[in-house]
Amino acid sequence: MLQVEVAYARPDRQEIVTVDVPEGTTALEAVKMSGIADIFPEIDAEAIDMGVFGKVIKKPADHPVREGDRVELYRPLKIDPKQARLNRAKRKS
Repeated sequence: MLQVEVAYARPDRQEIVTVDVPEGTTALEAVKMSGIADIFPEIDAEAIDMGVFGKVIKKPADHPVREGDRVELYRPLKIDPKQARLNRAKRKS
């Protein structure tokens, strides 16, 4: 068994759930096994963006986790970073 963490954060609450998974478990399976969607009902494990230690995973269903990995679930951005910079620049001038 491997021990991995599944992490999710909202502005008002953050959780890291530790879960033991069999070797060969994918990131998507680890998220489902962690039960983090019971804590945060807005999570759709099939659709949410994921990463391991800040590095985005393109295909969570195909990415095997390793001992000690922290699978992170990412909320969608409210605004594109380029647009946010443009808006700030316009306000300053």
